[in-house]
Amino acid sequence: MKRALKWLAGIAAVLILLAVAAVVIVPRFVDLNRFKAPIEQRVAEVTGRPFALGGIRLSLFPRAGIVLEDLHLGNPPGFSQTDFASIRSFELQVELLPLLSKNLAVERFVVDSPRIFLAKNPGGRANWGSPEGIARRIPSVQDQPLAEPTPGAAPLPIRSLAVGDFEIRDGALAYLDEWTGESAEVTAFNLRLADVSLDRPIEMDLSAQFNGKPLTVTGRVGPVGREVGRQPVPLDLQVAALDELRMQLFGHLETLAPEPRFALKLNLEPFSPRKLMAALGREFPLHTADPAALGRVSLKADLTGTARAVSVSDGVLALDDTTARFSLQGKEFDKPHLVFDFALDTIDADRYLPAKNTAEAAGAGSPGAAPDAAAPRSDNNHLRRPVLDGLLRIGTLKMHGARIQDLSVKVGAEGGRYRFDPLSLNLYGGSMGGSAVLDVRGKEPRTGLDLKMERIQAGPLLVDVMRKDVLEGSLNADVALSLAGDAPDRIKASLNGKGRLQFNDGAIKGIDLAGMARNVQAAFGLAERPAQRPRTDFSELKVPFTLSNGLFQTPETVLASPFLRLTAAGTADLVREQLDFRVEPKLVATIKGQGDTAERAGLTVPILVSGTFSNPIFRPDLEGMARQRLQEALTDPSKLKETLQGDRQSIETLKEQGRQLLKGFGLGN
Repeated sequence: MKRALKWLAGIAAVLILLAVAAVVIVPRFVDLNRFKAPIEQRVAEVTGRPFALGGIRLSLFPRAGIVLEDLHLGNPPGFSQTDFASIRSFELQVELLPLLSKNLAVERFVVDSPRIFLAKNPGGRANWGSPEGIARRIPSVQDQPLAEPTPGAAPLPIRSLAVGDFEIRDGALAYLDEWTGESAEVTAFNLRLADVSLDRPIEMDLSAQFNGKPLTVTGRVGPVGREVGRQPVPLDLQVAALDELRMQLFGHLETLAPEPRFALKLNLEPFSPRKLMAALGREFPLHTADPAALGRVSLKADLTGTARAVSVSDGVLALDDTTARFSLQGKEFDKPHLVFDFALDTIDADRYLPAKNTAEAAGAGSPGAAPDAAAPRSDNNHLRRPVLDGLLRIGTLKMHGARIQDLSVKVGAEGGRYRFDPLSLNLYGGSMGGSAVLDVRGKEPRTGLDLKMERIQAGPLLVDVMRKDVLEGSLNADVALSLAGDAPDRIKASLNGKGRLQFNDGAIKGIDLAGMARNVQAAFGLAERPAQRPRTDFSELKVPFTLSNGLFQTPETVLASPFLRLTAAGTADLVREQLDFRVEPKLVATIKGQGDTAERAGLTVPILVSGTFSNPIFRPDLEGMARQRLQEALTDPSKLKETLQGDRQSIETLKEQGRQLLKGFGLGN
């Protein structure tokens, strides 16, 4: 029995020695490089790209290891660079004995000098797409049966994991668009993971250079746990980039399978977008009216969700002097589908609008020019996809010079139709409410407005928006408008609608309609100009109007004041910027307010308004007045004589005008 045991022990020792010898000696005599050609051929067939492998080395003791050297995956035809990707060496070493007890101990996992070159050739083709013909050789993923995901924890086929040395050394990623000349480069990419284990947090240290500027990501992830998904995976990372960006991201991944979920806190420290673009070596893409705008941005938010849906809560966005608090839920990111609540304290939007010279260079069109039907229209397809349901609130807003308070608008959109309803805001002592619709489903955008205004002080509004001090009064209005297009000329030519404007207790500045009505010489430049700027005070000014394809028409605008009643009718062509109005004034004999029906006294001169918006022309309608006076004289000559007694100089002027007019009728010499 003892002899048998000795023989068995001897045999076992010999077997162990043979196994050890095989593990040590076999790799020295087995040349794996003879498999290079088949491997290269198979990879080339699968990828449709040339593939080259420099060498293969194998070791089996004291640990199993493989080293692949000088790997090159080529570009498809049509690209200047030979390689799409290359790796100087790839090394993997695994301890053998722990595998017997389902413990995976990786001694080394090192990728040395990986290089990836992304490019678009002059024809716009990208080198990261699949070459033609690959789809016929590789079975589609969609054709493969998918196993149903198992909910809950997913046990791993190993009991433990330990990685001693996990590194990616001196990596690089380059991008070049040969059509636009745009390029970017990541160099000196190094990633090191320490204490890689299922039961301990993994320390991560990533560093790189982006276009020559530093980029670092440090922190820890995990522990993951031996059953993936049974416990949340903590995450705590710090990102620093380009000497400008500083960001903290911490929280946890709630599940890793079957669908990863996350709950994170984001803290993006204040940075300057302008300095960031300068650090990237690029020109800032926005030409804002204020060159200091977009000089400071920061963001804090809580993020939860999956790869298919994200929820943002407790968001705080700081933009220069503006602070916005918001919440957001997003899904179907290809649209996207967004539900939001956005509240800003104060913002001067004029700072962020294009600079005046930039807007003019964009081709706003010359005043009075007809719309160019052949001009290319923008493709609004990207505006047809979003689905929106949100609320926007702004405490104080300055836009195009106007100062607005307490803006609130509910925004909805689906299928290219945007609704802004209800819309409310306060401005210049009054308020405005209503609704608006933007429809981009057709070839050009169409807009509809339905607005109601109450007690808005028109004077300060016009000064701030138009830089013109021409009108005072409290404005009440009902306006319904529709328009089409996105270019100024097209918008003016498509304006349609109707409305009513009413100004109370105000004045028209720069013109004295009462004086023009009383005195022809003073009104039309024949007398000395007054020292003070003329004005026409009124108690009420009513302007009913219609708009038809850019033609503004008022059938009877009425101005009432203690000394004057005035009616006006005519048109204003918004496309050609031309005026055609006739103003009919009537003087009041006594001060009895708007209800006065007493006989009017004094000479009144109808006024014709023509010319352009920038250069209006005022002239007396002497022909019309003469016809009226001639008719009055034929019916009651004494009445005409009494009316003309108030101004002898005007009488002589009118006599001469009357003589010329009568000659035209063939009644005078």
